[in-house]
Amino acid sequence: MRMLVVSDTHRDQWALQKAILSQPKADVVVHLGDGQPEAEEEKRAFPGKQFYLVRGNCDWGSKLPAHLLLELGGKKIFLTHGYAENVKFGLDEVICAAREQKADILLFGHTHEALTDYVDGLYIMNPGSLHGSMGTYGYVDITPAGIVTNIVHLR
Repeated sequence: MRMLVVSDTHRDQWALQKAILSQPKADVVVHLGDGQPEAEEEKRAFPGKQFYLVRGNCDWGSKLPAHLLLELGGKKIFLTHGYAENVKFGLDEVICAAREQKADILLFGHTHEALTDYVDGLYIMNPGSLHGSMGTYGYVDITPAGIVTNIVHLR
C-alpha cells in the first residue's frame, strides 16, 4: 500500500494535483495541514482515493482534527501538523506524542523542511512544503517486507 504524504500547500492547488497525478499507485492521500481548501477540492476530484486531513496553524476556522491516528496496512500512523508539538524547536515533543499513541509511523509538517528518519522503531517523515518551485512531497510504502519512506522533489 502506498500513501502520498503532503503538507503546507498554502493554496497551491496545481502542485497538489500534480503530486497526486505523479503517484498513481497511491490509494491514500495524507495532507498534514496548511492547505485545507485545496485538499478538500482534490478529495472531490479523486473520489477513488482515501484522503486523511489534519488542521494546520494557517487553516483558520477549520474544524479538522489537529491529530489523527490511523491504522493502515497493519501499522499505526500518527498524523499532526506539528505546531502544537513545537516541531520548529525540535522533534522530542512530536516523537513523544507518537510513542504515546504506540505509532509505527509519525507524519508531520509545519517546518517546510523535508525529513525522513528512523528512531528506535519509529519511522518519521516530514514531506516538506509542496508550495512553490522547490516543493517536495513524500510517500510511504507499507508492504509485507517492511516500510519505506521517500521524499520527492516536485518538478
